[in-house]
Amino acid sequence: MSADTHSHHDDHHDDHHGDHDHGTMGQLMIGFALAAILTIIPFGLVMAEVEMDRTTLVGIIMGLGAVQIVVHLKFFLHLSTKSEEGSTFMSTMLAVIILVIVLAGSLWVMHNMNENMMPEHEMDQMIEEMQSLQSQQG
Repeated sequence: MSADTHSHHDDHHDDHHGDHDHGTMGQLMIGFALAAILTIIPFGLVMAEVEMDRTTLVGIIMGLGAVQIVVHLKFFLHLSTKSEEGSTFMSTMLAVIILVIVLAGSLWVMHNMNENMMPEHEMDQMIEEMQSLQSQQG
């Protein structure tokens, strides 16, 4: 490989990195600090057993989780809406939409199952009634 070819390869390599901003150490530390804070807050709320409505608590945790996703996308994955990264951005948005649908659907199903499950004492009463009916018939 000649010196000319090597030099041209290095220029192309440098240009490629110049197009994509991978963030400075300061930006990475800001991202890390935000991610840590967004993890510590929900953890603290749960561990301290803060007196608040369970639905509100779950909403706060999910909201902070969503913010943390945005922090990771911006500070660590360097996702932007620039034209050359547009398809990556759109793919990520589709993934986020699918994730939101799956999470919301899962929470909805779990909530409805919890609301509609028969309490244990009512089930015990039903079993006793069925047994007494069977013993009367037999």
